[in-house]
Amino acid sequence: MRYFEDFTPGQAIELGRRTVTKESIIAFAKEFDPQVFHTDEEAAKRTVYGGLLASGWHTGSIMMRLLYEGLLKDTASMGSPGVDELRWLRPVRPGDTLSARTTVLESLPSRSKPDRGMIRHLIEVTNQDGQVVMSLKGVNILARRPTA
Repeated sequence: MRYFEDFTPGQAIELGRRTVTKESIIAFAKEFDPQVFHTDEEAAKRTVYGGLLASGWHTGSIMMRLLYEGLLKDTASMGSPGVDELRWLRPVRPGDTLSARTTVLESLPSRSKPDRGMIRHLIEVTNQDGQVVMSLKGVNILARRPTA
């Protein structure tokens, strides 16, 4: 189990990778973001994007799963009050393999609640060519290591 004390500014953590399929792009979009460039391969060719691409929210959902699997499931997480500076920088296409990495920017013990602290971190999602397709600055609240 990782606690607040285990995170230091500058620390980078690789979170894993996942390949995006055409089927997953369309299924996600049909339910949550049914714009034509996410749902219809032929119609998407006639848009400014020139083809099918994943919703930014789909990319964010993949990032969240990678964050959970690569870090949160083994961390004394107490949730998050939100994210800052969410950016979708490049399109995600069918067949792209996305990787995610988080870098700790700041770690602050709580002044009012000594059982916890807060970390601010930058999460970057890259494609198979190493291009950043999405970034966000997040905040997580973590329990402090219990004393014996």
